[in-house]
Amino acid sequence: MGYIGGELTKPKVKSSVMDGIDQTLIAALRRDSRAPLSSLAAELGLSRTTVRSRIERLTRRGEILGFTVRLKSDIAQAPVRGLMMLGIEGRGAEKIMHRLHGIAAVQAVHSTNGKWDLIAEIGTETLEALDKVLFDIRRIDGVMRSETNLLLATRN
Repeated sequence: MGYIGGELTKPKVKSSVMDGIDQTLIAALRRDSRAPLSSLAAELGLSRTTVRSRIERLTRRGEILGFTVRLKSDIAQAPVRGLMMLGIEGRGAEKIMHRLHGIAAVQAVHSTNGKWDLIAEIGTETLEALDKVLFDIRRIDGVMRSETNLLLATRN
């Protein structure tokens, strides 16, 4: 707080809401998380210092949790990938999530809202292997219905 002309003033507090520049910066980092600051600055029309401070602020606030590397071998080891949406009976989601994490082909499990209770990301070497994983998941007690979508391509 300070005084201006005898009046008490409140300090300016920066909003914790991301603006359009932050969103554009995050989109650029999603395409290439190792992009040099100078490239990001040129793309966004900002100074390197501004880009660096925005990345640091987003990281400090927890908007950016980390930076990752996607490897060619990640896709090569499991080129057949899909999302399996699961409808769960009653309150068995926690038990089913635990079972899903025990299946090697299940790369991630997400809880969700709407028609489906869980979404499992699955990756296998062949369609036949994917079919077996889907069959095994459908046999888990509490799984009432499912729908699977194959991931054909990932576009950046």
